[in-house]
Amino acid sequence: MLSERRLEVLRAIVQDYVGTEEPVGSKALTERHKLGVSPATVRNDMAALEDEGFIAQPHTSAGRIPTDKGYRLFVDRLAGVKPLSSPERRAIQNFLDGAVDLDDVVGRTVRLLAQLTRQVAVVQYPSLTRSTVRHVELLALAPARLMLVLITDTGRVEQRLIDCQAPFGETSLADLRARLNSRVVGRRFTDVPQLVQDLPDSFEQDDRGTVSTVLSVLLETLVEETEERLMIGGTANLTRFGHDFPLTIRPVLEALEEHVVLLKLLGEAKDSGMTVRIGHENAHEGLASTSVVAVGYGSGDEAVAKMGVVGPTRMDYPGTMGAVRAVARYVGQILAES
Repeated sequence: MLSERRLEVLRAIVQDYVGTEEPVGSKALTERHKLGVSPATVRNDMAALEDEGFIAQPHTSAGRIPTDKGYRLFVDRLAGVKPLSSPERRAIQNFLDGAVDLDDVVGRTVRLLAQLTRQVAVVQYPSLTRSTVRHVELLALAPARLMLVLITDTGRVEQRLIDCQAPFGETSLADLRARLNSRVVGRRFTDVPQLVQDLPDSFEQDDRGTVSTVLSVLLETLVEETEERLMIGGTANLTRFGHDFPLTIRPVLEALEEHVVLLKLLGEAKDSGMTVRIGHENAHEGLASTSVVAVGYGSGDEAVAKMGVVGPTRMDYPGTMGAVRAVARYVGQILAES
């Protein structure tokens, strides 16, 4: 266990290195921070931190930089989440409140996160496997042609055209619409098949074929839309950190192009609370020089998707964690009110 003084020295090294981009020496630490000890004591503390793998000497200068292990300890023990200012919170609310639909919400969230953190932002669309049905609408386009509109609790809207075997009257259509909604509204997508399986039997013989066709299209929609989608933005921000990537930025960019990799990274985030993966904690080799800060968001207590940012390990962790958490809360409120 590190002493409180050595933890303070590590905190100072992380803060200075993130702010200055330069390796930190003992003289600079004693000048910039009120550590209450002599430079010689600070040098001894730095030597101990280096021996335990929390800091390293990148070259022959006297300065030290944090290692992945050092950043990990900083995040776990030393970094409080930096709250956003009132103007920042108002700006987030005003920007997100202007969204007109789910695609717009996700698009605005990506741009906002990238601007606030100056990192790469990644936002996963709400998962239909965790969604519930808000409403099912059935519209007659022609005597034997219908439109099915499925609306989720997260504001997602899916439309399908249905060609019926025979004309379906307005009275039957209204009846089907009412019975269908009475069974599925407020229920999880995964529960819908069992809830509607006996519905055709409750209709007249002549209408059962059309009812079965409608249910078939509904269930196909639930299945085919479960593929996870995400949006990414702010990749150009990485060019500001070229010196933070030892050899080249290319492996990072290639990893960011693989949505399967990003979905896996976000999937490691807990539904509630924040997950921070630092450097080599990221399983994908191309992201070994980056950190990922991610959190779940949703319209209620349960997360329906994840969002986060990817940037160099030399990251303002308190500020980044605060921004990601604040944006996730606002998006959750929008989904709850939509």
